[in-house]
Amino acid sequence: MTTGSMLDVPPAGRTAAFAPGFGQRVLLTVDTEECFNWTAPFRRDGYGVKHVEAIPRFQAFCEGIGAHPVYLVDWPIVQDARAVEIIGDAVRRGTAEVGVQLHPWVNPPFDEEVCVYNSFAGNLPQALEMAKFMGLRDAIEARFSTAPLIYRAGRYGLGPHTADLLKHAGIRVDTSVRSLFDYSAGGGPDYTRHPLDPYWVDGAMRLLELPVTSVHAGRLRGLGRPLQRIGERIPRGMGVLSRLGLLERIALTPEGVSSEEALRGIDIALDDGLPVLVLSFHSPSLAPGYTPYTATRADVDALYGWLEAVYARLAARGVTTCKVTDIIAATGG
Repeated sequence: MTTGSMLDVPPAGRTAAFAPGFGQRVLLTVDTEECFNWTAPFRRDGYGVKHVEAIPRFQAFCEGIGAHPVYLVDWPIVQDARAVEIIGDAVRRGTAEVGVQLHPWVNPPFDEEVCVYNSFAGNLPQALEMAKFMGLRDAIEARFSTAPLIYRAGRYGLGPHTADLLKHAGIRVDTSVRSLFDYSAGGGPDYTRHPLDPYWVDGAMRLLELPVTSVHAGRLRGLGRPLQRIGERIPRGMGVLSRLGLLERIALTPEGVSSEEALRGIDIALDDGLPVLVLSFHSPSLAPGYTPYTATRADVDALYGWLEAVYARLAARGVTTCKVTDIIAATGG
């Protein structure tokens, strides 16, 4: 039985309830993927995974601040013995979790044209999306000796058949929705109307959507969604609104978002009662020269500074870290 598209805005009343005592928590997610040229066309080859040597420093840092990162790994990562060794050690020690991230252009079977539209896995034919996903999911379970419970579509590319696929595969949490963002210009999803709070994708409450956290800030944030739509239709409109202090969109990521902006976003999200804040960034940003956000070692150090500032604010606000299994248990799983 189908559940409808994960791209549909859920009806009122589908917001997930968390168990008493859960409080407000934070989940740190890492899109753990190959290095590639973000400005070039997609291709099946020419990537690398050398940056995984930077993950031990990051994992040690997380353990020092009490964070439990969720490594959302894709095909090139799960096929690399060193990456599996590094991440697998943390998973076995219970200090990290592993989930699924599908980059279809580097994930077999290779039956589709490599193009922007097909880089969103949800745009693929149903059978091909399933074949790619199940091959990756099964490889993760085999290499890490644990069944993944959480998914993020690469490029946030959910599709009309993804929900049924995830439930078939035993995935309990999806975190592909990036609320307030629109990827439709390239053929991807439009999430500008999706909720910020976790919600059930299906009426049977078998699949929880845990949106990546973004919030509106500014004097006119109460008009955030309609005002954002207006601002995005005007050249540089959102930049003008932000500079005037009227409206800005803050994503909780160290990639392109300053710590000062992030701290404002955290306070807004917590004051609005969001039960789980979902932080995110890409693993190649842990080493210099692989993403536009960390061109130098100083940029990498700044990423760690961002995390230190964010976790200090979260601690001051009484927010504690959580695991995917905690979220599943707290929502009745």
